[in-house]
Amino acid sequence: MTKKVCIVTGVGQGTGQGVVRRFAEGGYRVAMLARNTERLTQFEREIAETTAYPCDISNEAEVNATVAAVAEQLGPPTVLIHNAVSFDAIFGTFLEIDPAALQHNFQVNTMGLLYMARAVAPYMLEAGQGAIMVTGNTASRRGRPQFAAFAPTKTAQRILAESIARTLDPQGIHVSFLVIDGGIDMPFARTLLADKPDDFFIKTSAIADTIWHVVHQDRSGWTFEIDIRPFGEEW
Repeated sequence: MTKKVCIVTGVGQGTGQGVVRRFAEGGYRVAMLARNTERLTQFEREIAETTAYPCDISNEAEVNATVAAVAEQLGPPTVLIHNAVSFDAIFGTFLEIDPAALQHNFQVNTMGLLYMARAVAPYMLEAGQGAIMVTGNTASRRGRPQFAAFAPTKTAQRILAESIARTLDPQGIHVSFLVIDGGIDMPFARTLLADKPDDFFIKTSAIADTIWHVVHQDRSGWTFEIDIRPFGEEW
């Protein structure tokens, strides 16, 4: 039987790598997308059934060419997990930020989702099934003063995901938005929050398991939005 194909964007040392491992171990061929070619090549060596595709998802032409290459080399995409995110100069009030930072984050966080969804949807529509998962966070629900260059882009991403879901769900393609609340267990976070205990962080394997579950939900009970946070997180 031909293996199903999963595309994961924003593959780094955190959620992206965890999701790649979960779906590769679950029997998928996994296409890994990110700008960091060296890191993708390392993961390709370490994780079976994975293929590296360097790609800037804020560039529509690049996205279209990459998805076409994945379809030709691995097979038509069955699952898209859109995990790419830009945190460019995110801290500052609306009076302090560089407007260009907001524009850049919007191009990656919102337009990147639009480009990816438009590129994979035709394959899924032809098959009459598929799943598009979008990783978000609590910034999609609240506009805190210091996140003026970031929160608006994640809110727009969440609304775009809902719009995509309302278009594609009735056609058999499951679209979902995952709100991740809390520190993710990855080297950068561990360094930044070195004083925090282990159970402060969300394990990337836990995030990946949740995404796996939502992707494989029965059609009679699909979830659009779901939260995941460590048990001790204040919210």
